[in-house]
Amino acid sequence: MKLSVEFPSVSYREGPGAVAGLARAIERIGYDHIDIFDHVVMGVPIEGRPRGPYNAAMPILEALMALSYIAAVTTRVTLGTEVLVLPQRQPALVAKQVSTLDTLSGGRVRLGVGVGWQESEYEALGEPFRTRGARMDEAIRLLRAYWTDAEVSVASAHYPTVSMAMEPKPPQGARLPIWIGGLSEAAFRRVGRLGDGWLASRVTDAAGARAAIEAIHRHAEAAGRDPGAIGLQSMVAPPPRDAAGKTFYADHDAVVARVAALKAMGFGWVALNATAIFQAGARSVDAMTEQLATLHDRLRAEVG
Repeated sequence: MKLSVEFPSVSYREGPGAVAGLARAIERIGYDHIDIFDHVVMGVPIEGRPRGPYNAAMPILEALMALSYIAAVTTRVTLGTEVLVLPQRQPALVAKQVSTLDTLSGGRVRLGVGVGWQESEYEALGEPFRTRGARMDEAIRLLRAYWTDAEVSVASAHYPTVSMAMEPKPPQGARLPIWIGGLSEAAFRRVGRLGDGWLASRVTDAAGARAAIEAIHRHAEAAGRDPGAIGLQSMVAPPPRDAAGKTFYADHDAVVARVAALKAMGFGWVALNATAIFQAGARSVDAMTEQLATLHDRLRAEVG
């Protein structure tokens, strides 16, 4: 399997050197990929605003800036977002940022995108929340156009573009993978029609995974695409929301069993959440590194 680490923003508390050191350690241990979580701002719970799944004070480094820093101190590990909330960002700017990151990292970028859930964040960034699905589809097409075409003209309801150029192109060009997150039928349709892979975060059972993968494949076939070419990644465990979730990664037998189960469901990639490893008791960069090394070696030996 391909093994990814969702990078812990909390590492910044030990200084920039600790962030760089953890990234280098993840690469040295042998992980294939580093993902970065994305939120620009978090809504504080107030009257009339539903409480979100995360503490509003949780530290979150800006995803593309953090990946640029990590790219400068690594050479092999691939780099991505899990997931960038694309419709709350201007897509031409994202195309430029990702193209630049791919150029300076030597073609190591995989862009993960999603529509997000936090209406207050959209409001703070000046983007409409209700049209995020339609704008997501248009934005994905615009990204690919900027990464491929010498002159970009796109008829779009939200991002009309007439005779524009963007250089440099990313080394991967149109092959720069765009993986899409989400658990809705709309997300499955988007993966099947537009995505290079699916980023799952809350797979709980084999039947649910099978239904989701079948839906993605069905939409891919309807779009004339090869379903077998669409990659599949799942978070090993979702972000913890209770005491049991916060101790999951301390039980390495449970982690290995979970990864083996995800492999049996058809996932070729899994992501270990290093922030959850921190919450499970590894309260420093050195401790997280030790846990990641132990888990990596067991997973390679027992799962493949």
